[in-house]
Amino acid sequence: MRFTLRDAPESFGACHCTICQRISGGVNLSFNVEAAQIEITGLDAVRSYRSSEWAERSFCGTCGANLWYRSVTPSDAPHGYSIAFGALDDKSGMVFAKEICVETKPAAYAFAGTHPRLTSEEAFA
Repeated sequence: MRFTLRDAPESFGACHCTICQRISGGVNLSFNVEAAQIEITGLDAVRSYRSSEWAERSFCGTCGANLWYRSVTPSDAPHGYSIAFGALDDKSGMVFAKEICVETKPAAYAFAGTHPRLTSEEAFA
């Protein structure tokens, strides 16, 4: 399974929601792309499941790597994919831009820097 992005993303962020914590084992690092910006080959290796009423998560059925999250809510579907940062081959030049769902972030770690730190309410308003 491979994917190609038409435009290289400039930044990525961190989600601290409890669903992402359960799925990733901690913080989930990702970046958003519109559906038209991604070309996926080898879809037969992709496995997907509904992780909530509004979201579907996908992983590689061969190696188990987390691939992406996407909304299944019709009003949000055109927004595309939230791609796992670790799924990129080339991460050079990408900047850590923000954290969301900070009210559920464990106290055991913190990211350095002066980027925005948004609550769930602020992030999804």
